Amino acid sequence: MLYKTLEFKNVVGQMVKITEIPVLEINHRYYFLVQVRMQSLFLTLYNQPKQKDCYSFRDYLKRRIKWSDYSEIFDLQSFKNNA
Repeated sequence: MLYKTLEFKNVVGQMVKITEIPVLEINHRYYFLVQVRMQSLFLTLYNQPKQKDCYSFRDYLKRRIKWSDYSEIFDLQSFKNNA
């Protein structure tokens, strides 16, 4: 899976970096869900200055959506014997 990273300045001028944003096709089942969650995270980080400057979108989704949806988005696979 492809991931992208986004950097922007918030209201105060602090550089904020968001990593591990999944790149989904427009016709993907969870495309809209990811877009809405991404916008809500951006608005939260843009309007409120935080002490951290780097956030993981993957961890944010892990806390905000159902585990079954999360595992389908990120295609979690368990490999036997680390192969």
